[in-house]
Amino acid sequence: ETALLESIEGKKGQPRLKPPFPALIGLYGCPTIINNVETIAVVPTILRRGGKWFSSLGREKNTGTKIFCISGNVNNPCNVEEEMNIPLKELIEVHAGGVIGGWDNLQAVIPGGSSMPLIPKEKCETLTMDFDSLMAEKSGLGTAGIVVINKDQDIIKCMARIARFYKHESCGQCTPCREGSGWMWRMLERMAKGDATKDEVEMLGDVTNQIAGHTICAFGEGSSWPVQGLLRHFKKEIEERNNLDPIVQKKNNIPYLVDQHLLDKKNA
Repeated sequence: ETALLESIEGKKGQPRLKPPFPALIGLYGCPTIINNVETIAVVPTILRRGGKWFSSLGREKNTGTKIFCISGNVNNPCNVEEEMNIPLKELIEVHAGGVIGGWDNLQAVIPGGSSMPLIPKEKCETLTMDFDSLMAEKSGLGTAGIVVINKDQDIIKCMARIARFYKHESCGQCTPCREGSGWMWRMLERMAKGDATKDEVEMLGDVTNQIAGHTICAFGEGSSWPVQGLLRHFKKEIEERNNLDPIVQKKNNIPYLVDQHLLDKKNA
């Protein structure tokens, strides 16, 4: 939100260090409250029906409604407002017309926008859409942007495309995000083509860990989480597609990233 304030003030859209928080020093140095459109949209209904009614929807600690945006390989992409804790399968089958090719053709689902780690089909059967349930699966509700991926798609290429987006959109202020997003994209592209080495598969996980928690805003973390989800659930597919014998050997205890850069410049 602070990058938005910077843009409104005519500056480069980069996040500010916090504190101070916008509620104290925000737009043009004045106290500023920033809300998502969805938050503002639900306020009139809560005022009309009361907070008790709103909190009766969903389940404990996960109350109210959420606007779900369902896209990807479904027969009827749509936006729908439903109560929290609704089963993911019900959202897809009832509101989005089901997975193209049927439920058995489902490969994975991104539950909360591109920055959230994907969830494989076997976990989607009984998954409910709320904060705690998704956190238990090492993912998150995020923006509630559900992206359905069926078995006709190349899951590695899908994640490479997402990594490319984050590389392009990084503001460049934080080194881990600026450089790490490019590293992830280039390695995923090689993995999708079957040109990666075993060392690179392991290195990809290391790069994501160097980004998460080391940036000013959450954009960097958001770029690393989908890659972590891919490695968590589809690492076997990556290894089967790629040559597992590393073509570059470490020499003189030089860190691998530097060694790789100097020897073949693939990651330059």
